Amino acid sequence: MSGGVMSEGVMGRANRRRGEVEAVIDGERRILCLTLGALAELETAFAAESLAELAARFSSGRLCSRDLMRILAAGLRGGGNRFSDEDVAGMVVEGGVSACAAIVRDLLVVTFGGEAEEGGANPRLPQQQEA
Repeated sequence: MSGGVMSEGVMGRANRRRGEVEAVIDGERRILCLTLGALAELETAFAAESLAELAARFSSGRLCSRDLMRILAAGLRGGGNRFSDEDVAGMVVEGGVSACAAIVRDLLVVTFGGEAEEGGANPRLPQQQEA
């Protein structure tokens, strides 16, 4: 699958149990992961006081293109790629903004838990998870 998120098992490089996803971005297969460092970076970028506040923002369903770019950039850096936000802003994902949103959705699902639902819903908040 070019552009977007790779199906689990297709590539074999990303370990979803470690919060990794694999996607083709700018024509290259790349690993993305929201590590603690990447999450701290996003807390600062979004002026969030906690992970719960960050998760609430992400699950609102109202992310702008700048939000998608910041999350992709942090995920790429967390996956070991050396790109600035400006580098990521100039990258191409086949499938456009909907493919970018799918990558971000999958990354948030493996990071915060929950399951991606049909129709692209964001993951549930961590405090909404069933025990």
